[in-house]
Amino acid sequence: MRKLLFGILFIGATVGLKAQYGTLNEILNRLEERKGVNQHLESVNIDNKKFVFIKDEADHTERDFIVIKGKTATYVEVFDDKATGESSSNVFTGDIIRKKNIVSLRADMLENKKVPIPVTKTLLLTKQDNILYLIDVNTKARWIDEESFSKAKAKAKK
Repeated sequence: MRKLLFGILFIGATVGLKAQYGTLNEILNRLEERKGVNQHLESVNIDNKKFVFIKDEADHTERDFIVIKGKTATYVEVFDDKATGESSSNVFTGDIIRKKNIVSLRADMLENKKVPIPVTKTLLLTKQDNILYLIDVNTKARWIDEESFSKAKAKAKK
């Protein structure tokens, strides 16, 4: 009698776990998508794309752009001073290397003059809700594709 009871409990638990596995697997897939893990974006073309990052501080607003054209990239920093209303910018140029979902940027020219310490960024290409992002591996800053952002903004206004 005990063996029969334990057998029924074991089979019931196994069936219950199998049903929960499907739900658990879906949750894990969504979490991996949010973090950019297990996304196969090798076929996504990032040539002629512009990615934007906006950071709002107490005294200034920083807008950064990465423009990718083939193997070259332009990195632009724009600082807007809130007190005076003045803007200043730095325009760096350099190259990129892409391996699967990782994009490495090395900008070693500041307004056509070589800089001793280049600006380097290691970025993870991800896609969430049909919007492309570059996530900075070191700072977790999210760079959004300007084209995707413009489409999402226009859709929200309708």
